[in-house]
Amino acid sequence: MKIGVISDTHLAGYDEGLKRLLNGHFLDVDLILHAGDLVDIGVLDIFAGKDVRAVCGNMDPPSVRRVLPERLMFNLNNFTIALIHGWGMPFGIENKLLKEIGRVDCLIYGHTHRAANVVRDGVLFFNPGSATDKRFATLNTVGILEVGKRIKGKIIELKET
Repeated sequence: MKIGVISDTHLAGYDEGLKRLLNGHFLDVDLILHAGDLVDIGVLDIFAGKDVRAVCGNMDPPSVRRVLPERLMFNLNNFTIALIHGWGMPFGIENKLLKEIGRVDCLIYGHTHRAANVVRDGVLFFNPGSATDKRFATLNTVGILEVGKRIKGKIIELKET
């Protein structure tokens, strides 16, 4: 299974520019995960026709928080996967989130705007970075997860067209 992962879009709604950037990268994904800070639920319309799961983030207004949960836990190919945004200072965020979530095979998070793709103590910590915001990172990025006999992640740098 191929999964497109995005976070921290911080957009006021549907964005044609982001849709064009993602068309190639997410064209053949089976599922799209958004790790929060959409800012407007209309951002998810970019992925019309795809299976999408999303959580709210700390910058999401009540209109988004009423629709999206703070965290999701699900199983794919016998792997336990958690999707959560995150909060607070970025230092030690992975340990803080793991303590909150419990034991998983893959922890997908956002909040820091910095991409991460690292396995530690048997857990894949995966942050796609921010697809649109460069306040805390120099690159705009998204991610791809491949879930088969194991889970592999890949970070993709978005280049403006």
